[in-house]
Amino acid sequence: MGENGMKESPILKKYVENGDVVGICVSGGLDSKTVALRLRLAGVKVKCFTADIGQPDEEDVNDVIKKMAPCGVETVVVDLKKEIAEGAFEAVAAQAMYDGGYWQSTGIGRYVTARGLLQAMKKAGCTVLSHGATGRGNDQVRFERYVNVMDPSFKVYAPWRDPVLLEEFPGRSQMLSFLQKHGIDHKIVSQASKRYSTDANICGLSNEAEDLESMQTPITIVNPVMGVWPKDAPDKQEEITLKFEKGRCTQINGKAVTPLQAVQQCNLIAGRNGIGLCQALENRILGTKSRGVYEAPGMTLLGHALDCVYMSVLARRSTALFRQLSTHISDQIYDGRYFDPSTRAAINAVWQLAEPANGTVKLGLHKGHMFFLALTQCPHSIYFEEDSSMEASTGLNPASSQGYLEVSSVEAKALAKAKLIDTDSVWQKRQKIGA
Repeated sequence: MGENGMKESPILKKYVENGDVVGICVSGGLDSKTVALRLRLAGVKVKCFTADIGQPDEEDVNDVIKKMAPCGVETVVVDLKKEIAEGAFEAVAAQAMYDGGYWQSTGIGRYVTARGLLQAMKKAGCTVLSHGATGRGNDQVRFERYVNVMDPSFKVYAPWRDPVLLEEFPGRSQMLSFLQKHGIDHKIVSQASKRYSTDANICGLSNEAEDLESMQTPITIVNPVMGVWPKDAPDKQEEITLKFEKGRCTQINGKAVTPLQAVQQCNLIAGRNGIGLCQALENRILGTKSRGVYEAPGMTLLGHALDCVYMSVLARRSTALFRQLSTHISDQIYDGRYFDPSTRAAINAVWQLAEPANGTVKLGLHKGHMFFLALTQCPHSIYFEEDSSMEASTGLNPASSQGYLEVSSVEAKALAKAKLIDTDSVWQKRQKIGA
């Protein structure tokens, strides 16, 4: 036992002996307060940090400073809103959706947060980063890998993998008692009305755990924070015009916007029209599956509008390559590998393919749906009406296709002669084999 009557953690003892300064990533919640106080009472030098990434479920992120103060720690708020808006633009450009159409709000938030807070911690003289991720989810992998690749010499502490702390705080009630014992008040919000947990930033909001873990629970138990369910959206269609230059939204309804303004405005407009709500059974990094209900109104709107431009300017093989790049980038962001060489190369290629993605898209938004209305000012479009028209036109001469078909028929007939063509139902043949 230590001087405070608490069991001594060998990990924390070593930090004290080394004179390490631990920078804790905090939110102001029960876990954050418990860890900060527990480390300070163990004699560890502690500084707390939180990221302002435009959390829609936080009225004022600076309240975290007040929430953490009773624990006897100093908290620094690092403004990363511009950085995460740029992350959103990059993901939209790459169409980097994960399982179920999930726009990776958490994955993007983690690399932005890890990079921003690590830089702030180093400036403040910290030598260890402490995160509150559990030993079962994705975030422990993301935080630790990002620290490892950005600074191999910087240490990482995971309190919820420290055997001593796990034994001391098996649940929320033990954390609450610990804080109250040291004169720190903390109110637990009633779980009666909120039967799931949330993680949010300007890119979107993830709802998971508790009641949502059951596949018998409908997604409609979620109360949207960034918008409304389609049934609650206005009855009248709302039109929006988005201008893109090199794959980046530069104007909304004729007015110039920065990436941050674009994401903020699209969140508001798409959200009130019931856009961007989805469910996914995502494949976690560790091999398990996790159920989530996701909100990403702004990214859904931006992504759909940009896709309308991509369809006009990308040739068939460019589109095929783009899809491969998109999948790779999406997986890398999810897996905590955003800074890896292959990710950077893929992102570079996406921006190259997005060079001709200039155009103005007009969409109609109505009760969760997005309807294409018009595409204008798209100078690099390879769609030409006269070439694809079913009517008589000055474009492609139908008779000129004869030569192409004659060449194509050589291979087709060769396959037939070699008896390599099977015209039976694949499914039915499989059933016969298995019988």
